[in-house]
Amino acid sequence: MDRGTERDAPPDSRAGDGASAGHGDVGRIPLAVVVVDRDGLVSHWSRGARRLFSLGKEDALGRPAVDLLPVTGALPGEPGFPGEEEDTPYGTYAAHDGLGPGLGATLDGGPAYPAAGLPGRRPGPAAGRARLPAGPGRVDVLWWAYPLVGPGRERLLVLAADADGLLRADGAGTFERIAPGFALHTDFPGSEDLARRLPEILPSMSVGDSARIVAQVLELGYPVLEFSRNDRVPVTPDWGVPRRAERRERRERAARALAAGEPVPEELRDEGEDFEYAAVRERLEFLNEVSSRIGTSLDLARTIVEVSKAVVPRFTDVAGTYLREQVVAGEGFDEGVPDTTTLWHRVALEHTDEPGRWDDVVPVGEAMPFPAHTPFFQCMTTGEPVLVPRISEEMGHAIASQFDKRDIRPLITGRSMLVVPLKARHAVLGFMILLRHPERQVFNDMDRVTGAELAARAGLVLDNARMYTYQENVAETLQDSMLPHIPPHMTGCDIATRYLPGTLLGRIGGDWFDAVKLPGARTALVVGDVMGHGLNSAAMMGQLRTAVQTMAALDLPPAQLLRNLDDLAQRLGDTYLATCLYAVYDPIAGELRLANAGHVPPVLVRAADGRSELLDLPTGAPIGVGGVPFEAVRVPVEPGDRLVMCTDGLVEVRGEDIGVGLATLCESAAHPAASMDDACDTIIRALNTRGGRKDDVALLMARLGGIEPDDVAEWRIAPEPSEVGRARAAVREQLHDWGLPKLVDSAELMVSELVTNAVLHSHARPVALRLVRGDTLLCEVEDDDHELPTLLDARPADEFGRGLRVVSTLAREWGTSRTTAGKSVWFELTLPRRR
Repeated sequence: MDRGTERDAPPDSRAGDGASAGHGDVGRIPLAVVVVDRDGLVSHWSRGARRLFSLGKEDALGRPAVDLLPVTGALPGEPGFPGEEEDTPYGTYAAHDGLGPGLGATLDGGPAYPAAGLPGRRPGPAAGRARLPAGPGRVDVLWWAYPLVGPGRERLLVLAADADGLLRADGAGTFERIAPGFALHTDFPGSEDLARRLPEILPSMSVGDSARIVAQVLELGYPVLEFSRNDRVPVTPDWGVPRRAERRERRERAARALAAGEPVPEELRDEGEDFEYAAVRERLEFLNEVSSRIGTSLDLARTIVEVSKAVVPRFTDVAGTYLREQVVAGEGFDEGVPDTTTLWHRVALEHTDEPGRWDDVVPVGEAMPFPAHTPFFQCMTTGEPVLVPRISEEMGHAIASQFDKRDIRPLITGRSMLVVPLKARHAVLGFMILLRHPERQVFNDMDRVTGAELAARAGLVLDNARMYTYQENVAETLQDSMLPHIPPHMTGCDIATRYLPGTLLGRIGGDWFDAVKLPGARTALVVGDVMGHGLNSAAMMGQLRTAVQTMAALDLPPAQLLRNLDDLAQRLGDTYLATCLYAVYDPIAGELRLANAGHVPPVLVRAADGRSELLDLPTGAPIGVGGVPFEAVRVPVEPGDRLVMCTDGLVEVRGEDIGVGLATLCESAAHPAASMDDACDTIIRALNTRGGRKDDVALLMARLGGIEPDDVAEWRIAPEPSEVGRARAAVREQLHDWGLPKLVDSAELMVSELVTNAVLHSHARPVALRLVRGDTLLCEVEDDDHELPTLLDARPADEFGRGLRVVSTLAREWGTSRTTAGKSVWFELTLPRRR
C-alpha cells in the first residue's frame, strides 16, 4: 500500500471462511497501487509499487501504463497464451507473461474488460496472475484491476502483490495454488476492517476523489485470494512495518532530522519520506479544513471567532487575534504601513489552558500600540511571518513591559511563538499571535509556511467581512439619516413607528415610513419598500421618500401621487421596483383616502368594538413597472380607530403562506394596549418570534383621534371688498368664544390681508374662510383663482406685496396649495399655554 500505519490488524482479518490455520497472515499482504488516467498515463504510483516493480515514482508518473504494466494479447485457450491455467469462481487465470487482454484494452483506451464483466452490472473488475518485468529480472504478480467512472480523470485502479513473497511467508507450503478474485459480499471476517482501511489506498488524492474511487471498489467487490473453491481470504492491506512503539520511535528520529535540516539516516530513509509526506499531507488537510470552517458568513464578529477557533488546538495552543481599530469598526483606513501609533484591538483569544488564566492579563477588547522592537511590529510592518522558536526570559520581559501592571511573563516565557500577518489586497488588517506549550514541538519553517498560508486565507475572509460591514454601516447610516423622526402627535392623530433591520440578507434594505403634514389639518401616512438590500436599495429608498414628501406637500391626491412616483421611478431607471401605500387622514371629515402600489394592505382596528380588518384596496402594480393606473378609495373612520401599515418583511416568512402572517397581524393589532408604543411592541412580538425572518421591517401605527365639530368654524364670504370687515369681525368673535383673546389682533390682521387678496382675485365663487382649533390655530382662505401667490420683496413705495410679508412675519407657519376649485392660503398661530 501507499504508506505506513501504526494499527495492528484485528484477529478476525487473518483469514476468511474456511481458511485453514496454515494460512497465517495471508489476508494481510503488501499492495502496490497504480492509477491510470483517461489518457492511459500513470497518475499515481505508490511506494509499494516502487518496491514491487523496482521503479521510482518520478520515473513512473506520466508514462504510458502499457510500458510499465505490459499485457498479453491472448485469452486462455487462444494461440499465444502462455502459462498454466488455474480455475477460480470468477474465471480462468494463469501466470502468463503480461496482464490480461481485457486490462490491455482499457489501458489502450478501449472498452473495459468485456471478458471479465459481471452479469447484470456495468463492466466489472478483472484479476489475474502474471510475470512482469521488475528491475533486472521478473516478478510473479497477483493483480486486481477496477474500472473507474465519474468526473475525475482516473479511469483505472490497479492493485498488485508479490506472489513469491506470499509463498515465502507460508513456509509450510500449504498453498496448492493462489488466484486473485473478488468478493461481492461482506459475510466473511475481516470485511469491516478492510472497508475502514480502503481510503488509505489513495492518500495523495483529494478526499472527494479518494472517496469516489473507494466507493466504486466497494461496489465492484473486495479483492480476495482464492486458495480453493471454499477458501477465500480478504486482502487486507499490510504495510510491512514494525509494531507501533518501534514505528513511532523511528518516525520521531526521522522527524527530528528533518526539522533540524539534517539528512535522514539511510536506515530511516523510508521513515523520513513517510514522515515528510505525511506532514505535507496533514498540513494540506489542515488548511482545507480551516478554509471550510472560516468565512461561513459575512458577519465580522463571527468570522473573527471562526478564525481563532480553527487553529486551536490542532496547530497551536494559544491564538490571539489583533485587528486594526478601523477594521473592527467596519471603516475604511489608510492602507499604508502601520507605525508605532497604530492601535490594534485584541478581538479574540483562544487557548487550551485552564479557563480564566488569560482573561485578566490579556482581556479581549483591549486596544494597544506595539513598540518597534517587538516581533509583532516586525510582522505588521514587513507583512511576513515572524518565528520565535522559544521566547527567552529577555524577550518575555520586553513583551511584558507593554502590559501595565500585568505580568504576562509566566504565560509566554519558554513557549514557541509564531506571529502571522492577516493581509488582504496588500494591506495588513491585523495579525495573529500563536503560542505552543513548552512541552510541544516548537514551530519550524514548515509551520511558518503553513501559518502564512493560513493567515492569507483568514485575511481574505476577514477583509470580505470588513468590506461587507463597511458597506453595511454606510447603508445603515444612510438609511438612518433618511428615516424620519416623526413626532408622536400630529393634528388629529397619534403616531408610533418601528424599524427592524434584516437578519440574514445584508441587514439594510429599502423599507421606509413617513408622516407628512398637509393643509387642512390633514396628515399623509406613507409606508414603502424598495425591493432588494444594501446600499443601492437604501439610496433608492431615499430618492423615493424625498419625492413622496415633495409631492405630498403639493397636496396631490393619493392616486395621482403614486402615478407621479411611478413616472419618476421610470426616469431613474428600471433597476429597482418598490411598493408603496399612501393614505391621507382628514380628521375633520373623519375619513381616510388610500391608494396602493403593490403593497401589503393595511389593517384598520375599530374603536367601537375592537374588531380588526384588512382593508380591501385595489392592489395596483409596484412602483417602477410603468403604465399602470392607480385607484384611491375612501374609508370612513371614527375617533379612536387605529390604522396599521407595515412592509412585507413583518408578515412574510420563507416557506409560509403570507396569509398566516396577515392573520397574525390582524389579531395582534386588535390586542388592547396601554399606549401606542405598547401596541407596536405587541405586533412585533407576535410576528417576529416565528423565526425565518430575513427582510427588514417598517411598521407605522396611527390612532385617528379626529377633531371635534365645535373646534371648527367656517364662513362663506361674497367676493366684495365690503365683506372683508365682516370676516374680521367673525374671526374676532370666534376667538373670544374659544377663549383665545391673545390671538385676536394677529389673527384679525392676517385674515384681513388674505381675505382682501382672495376678494381681489376671485372670479365668481364665494371665498371660504375656516378656523380650526387643534394643536395650533389654523386659518384657511380659499378662492377660485388657480394662481398661487408668492412672497415678494416689497419696497416702501410699492402698493402691493405687503400682505404675505405681514403673514410671513406674524404666523408660526404659512403656505399655499392648489385645490380642485382654485387655491388655498393658510397660516398657523401657536396656542397660548393653558394654566
